[in-house]
Amino acid sequence: MAEPQLSVRSARARRLAHELAQRERRTVADVVERALEQYATQQTGRAPASSFYLDLNRRFGVDLDLEQIIRDHRVPHSGIDL
Repeated sequence: MAEPQLSVRSARARRLAHELAQRERRTVADVVERALEQYATQQTGRAPASSFYLDLNRRFGVDLDLEQIIRDHRVPHSGIDL
């Protein structure tokens, strides 16, 4: 199935996206997605998940599987006492 096309009204934005994609040898969609993630990070002050996991890997020297850790320590709730 074909990827959806990027619909941008601004000719300048479209030109910049295509130039960056060609320079970095990436798809236009990838360039736009990365730019939007960077913008969201700057606006919210939060790091993307990939940076968080990379930082964990650097700190502890191992690749942590957080999903597995959560599953191992999950305790089912017994419900409310009636």
